[in-house]
Amino acid sequence: MLNLTDMKKRRKYDPEFKQMVVELSHTRDDLTVLAKELDIRAELIYRWRREASANLGASFPGQGNKLMTEEQKEIARLKKELRDAQLERDILKKAVSIFSGSDGKYSNS
Repeated sequence: MLNLTDMKKRRKYDPEFKQMVVELSHTRDDLTVLAKELDIRAELIYRWRREASANLGASFPGQGNKLMTEEQKEIARLKKELRDAQLERDILKKAVSIFSGSDGKYSNS
C-alpha cells in the first residue's frame, strides 16, 4: 500500500536532461505528447523553455541556484546587508519609542 509521502516524492532532473527536453520541444508541435513520452508534466517543459530563453545558456545550474556574475553576487550581498540594516534600524526605533514613552515609567524624571 502506498502512503502519501511515497506519492509526493519530488523527482530531480539533471541539467543535461532539461536542456535535451528544451531542444526536443522546439521540434515538436504538441508538447503534451512529448511530456507523456518522457513521463513528465507538460508544465515542466514550458517552465524549462522559459528558463532557457531567459538565461540564454546559463540555465539549469542545479539545486535551484541561479548562476550569477560577480556583479550580481555583489548586488545581492549589498541588498541583504541593506535589509539587515533596515531591520536593525526599525527595531531600534521601536525600542526608543517604548523607552521614551510619555508616562515617565522608563525615564529618570
